[in-house]
Amino acid sequence: WFIKALPATALDGELWLARGQFEALSGIVRTFPPNDQEWRRVRYEVFELPNAPGSFSERHQRLAGIVAESKFSQLQRVEQRALKSNHELRAWLMEVVRAGGEGLMLHLASARYQTGRNNALLKLKLVQDAEATVIGYRAGKGKFIGMLGSLELETDAGLRFYLGVGFKNADRLDPPP
Repeated sequence: WFIKALPATALDGELWLARGQFEALSGIVRTFPPNDQEWRRVRYEVFELPNAPGSFSERHQRLAGIVAESKFSQLQRVEQRALKSNHELRAWLMEVVRAGGEGLMLHLASARYQTGRNNALLKLKLVQDAEATVIGYRAGKGKFIGMLGSLELETDAGLRFYLGVGFKNADRLDPPP
């Protein structure tokens, strides 16, 4: 029923419950057979029309019509704001971060649709991070003897480093492959 209620148009977005609820959402999505009562809590928050013509602003306006025409309350368009100053941008970023968000996606209003990373779509966060691949482990010491101590990571650029903070004891006892 969830998928059948969606429009036939290609949409880009994310399934959503609430901030800090990713694990609960993941559980709902992975449950088979699906639990209808749980799925009624899920929203599809859309922000783009893949491969559609026009500028981002034009596509986002069309997206508003598509969402309204669907009459499906669980299909929602992600809020977009045109900001006039760096001060407004910083204020909105702080509002999102205080509410538990990671940051903001900045779209160039005049941009045509492009796949992949590009300068027309940038992520703004208070703390910068990067992707890395787990390539090994270090054994724990002290109170972590017999558990994971740290992950050995490698970036796409070949930089290797260890990360040993932020793990729950359950993760240290049963680390990912």
